[in-house]
Amino acid sequence: MDNYLLELQFNNGETRVFEVKPHLTGDWYYKLKQPCIFNTVRIAGLSVEWPDGQDICPDCLYYESKLIKV
Repeated sequence: MDNYLLELQFNNGETRVFEVKPHLTGDWYYKLKQPCIFNTVRIAGLSVEWPDGQDICPDCLYYESKLIKV
């Protein structure tokens, strides 16, 4: 999604939106500010991951996201 948002579908049937922008700090995550890199996100087990190994904790993805559909 635009504006560093991820639409996530969870095993419990919920669809949620996670805002990545607050996490784009430091040398490791800063690269993701480039849309061409941010848009390379992929599913990695219970989380999401980018090609250089940046990832976000699955609990963070769930508890810090907003419910948009059940």
